[in-house]
Amino acid sequence: MSDFNNWDQKSHAKDWLLFPENIGAYISIDETAFSNGDLYTILTNKKAKGKKGALVLMVKGTKAETVTKILHKIPLKQRKKVKEVTLDMAGNMGLIVKKSFPSATLVIDRFHVQKLSLDALQEIRIKHRWDAIDAENDAMENAKKDSLNYKPELLPNGDTLRQLLARSRFLLYKSANKWTQHQSDRAKILFERYPDIEKAYKLCQNLSWIYNQTKDKTKALIRLAKWDEKVRQAGFKSFNTIARTISLHY
Repeated sequence: MSDFNNWDQKSHAKDWLLFPENIGAYISIDETAFSNGDLYTILTNKKAKGKKGALVLMVKGTKAETVTKILHKIPLKQRKKVKEVTLDMAGNMGLIVKKSFPSATLVIDRFHVQKLSLDALQEIRIKHRWDAIDAENDAMENAKKDSLNYKPELLPNGDTLRQLLARSRFLLYKSANKWTQHQSDRAKILFERYPDIEKAYKLCQNLSWIYNQTKDKTKALIRLAKWDEKVRQAGFKSFNTIARTISLHY
C-alpha cells in the first residue's frame, strides 16, 4: 500500500480491522485460521461475493466479548439495518450476532451441518480401516510364526481390504452420479463388505438433498424430522449427535 504509513488502521491492524462502510443487510460471520494457526473472526457482506467491499470486520481471536467490543464501534443505527446473518453453530458466534445485530435473523450455514455428517461418515470408514490394518498385521505375524508367505485377500477390483477402505475416502464425499467407473466398482465392493458405511453414506446424501432441494421452511422441517427418524433407526452415535444439534438450532 503506497499510503500505508498514513493508514488510519495501521496501529491496530495486527489485532483488528473494521470497515463499517461495507456492512449490508445480509452478512456472514465465521472463523478462519491463517498459515500460522491463529484464528480470526471475519464478518463479510454477502452481496459483495468475496470481492471488493466484502470485508466488514476481522478480529484476531474468537472471544465473543472481544469481537463484540470492536463491532460496537459501528453505530447501533447502522447495525440495526442488518436483516440476516449466516453463521455456524458455535455458541460464541451466536452470542456475537445477538449482541451486535438486534434486528437480524440468524441463519445456520448448511455447509457446516453437512460437514458434520461427512465427518461422521468418515469416522465409520476410518474405524473399519484401523480394524483391517490390525487384522492384516495379525495375519502377517501368524504367517511369519509358521514360516509361511503372507498373501492378503485381493478383492475383485484388485484392492486389499485396507486399500479398499483407504481409497474409498474421496468417493464418499461425492454423490453416486458423479462417481467414475472405478469409484462405482469400489463403492459396490465397499458397501457389500460394510453395510454400515452404505447406511451412513445414504444418510449424508439424504441430508444434502434436503438442503439442496428444499426452499420452503415448513417442508424443510418436515424432511429434517423424517431424516432424524432415519438416524434414530440407524443407531449411529455421531449421527444422533448431529440430529440433536440440528434440532437445537432450528
